[in-house]
Amino acid sequence: MSESLPASPLPRALRFLAAPLAAGYSRIIGSRNVAFDAGRGVVEIDRPVVSVGNLSVGGTGKTPTVAWVVKVLLEAGHRPAIAMRGYASSGGSAGSDEAEEYRASLANVPVIAQADRIAGLLAMFATEAGEACDCVVLDDGFQHRRIARQLDIVLVDATRDPFADRLLPSGWLREPVESLRRAGVVVLTHAESVTPSDITSMKREIARIAPAAKLAVARHAWVSLVVARPEGEQEDYVAWLRGKRVIAACGIGNPRPFVKAVTEAAGNPAIEFVRPDHDSFVPRTLEKLVGEAKRSNADAIVVTGKDWAKLKRVRPDAWPCPVVRARLEISFDEGGEAVKKAVLDAAGAPLPARE
Repeated sequence: MSESLPASPLPRALRFLAAPLAAGYSRIIGSRNVAFDAGRGVVEIDRPVVSVGNLSVGGTGKTPTVAWVVKVLLEAGHRPAIAMRGYASSGGSAGSDEAEEYRASLANVPVIAQADRIAGLLAMFATEAGEACDCVVLDDGFQHRRIARQLDIVLVDATRDPFADRLLPSGWLREPVESLRRAGVVVLTHAESVTPSDITSMKREIARIAPAAKLAVARHAWVSLVVARPEGEQEDYVAWLRGKRVIAACGIGNPRPFVKAVTEAAGNPAIEFVRPDHDSFVPRTLEKLVGEAKRSNADAIVVTGKDWAKLKRVRPDAWPCPVVRARLEISFDEGGEAVKKAVLDAAGAPLPARE
């Protein structure tokens, strides 16, 4: 894996098309946002909505941030639901990676994963569980503007400076940086992977564009490990990896912070097995991963929680070494209390518990 993403998602041979395609995409995004700003096509639902989204393609930390927001709401007595697009694994019919991860870690929180989120929410509200729901958290909702929201939380990956990026397909931005003006909260994520001066520079630019937004800085923190062996799973300290020869295997949008975290936890350079975002890990890919583990005499294969939703289907005794995933949480360096207050203000008072 290279140290950073390619300049453009287009193959090198087609990059001469990037500028005109980006110009057309910019016009489409601009006219779409003008319509939504005027309220055209926007649907109000009868529950408060908090959106977590981003400006760029993949890898900003939406999943752990959504989980953090949901836990904040639960601790305050709310009964939230999560609504998401529900991207399936690439090349397969398996369910959404992120939806499976939410269901595993947030028991009893309804997760609606379908392209038409409004239809999915309305159908869920008609059920007994849905009737009890008093607020909604949109996963990847910044560009999904059909649903009105009380708060937009926008994540900016500190390892991929949006002010040095360009619109798709010239770069990796889904919207211009000026769209940050819609945000109520902007969170710089992956602070652990950049320098303090990088953070200061990006905070200055964000404050210039979106002076009314609350600004926070967060990092991805490994709180523990789940070690899967043929005899079962066991939770262990992150230090379990120290000194081991490890493979960092993932299919996520921005693998660089994950590989860096694996390397730091092990104290050795991780062997990289990086697949495209939402990769389905088909049998041929799994054979390559198992083969690499055997050839390198690996002590462990470290995967993300999202990828484990697909890899757990493999027979436990088929792995040549333990398969490890980190329990990941968002940890705020700055602004965490302000973000929490913004979430609770947006959600309002929780509904009284039913008898």
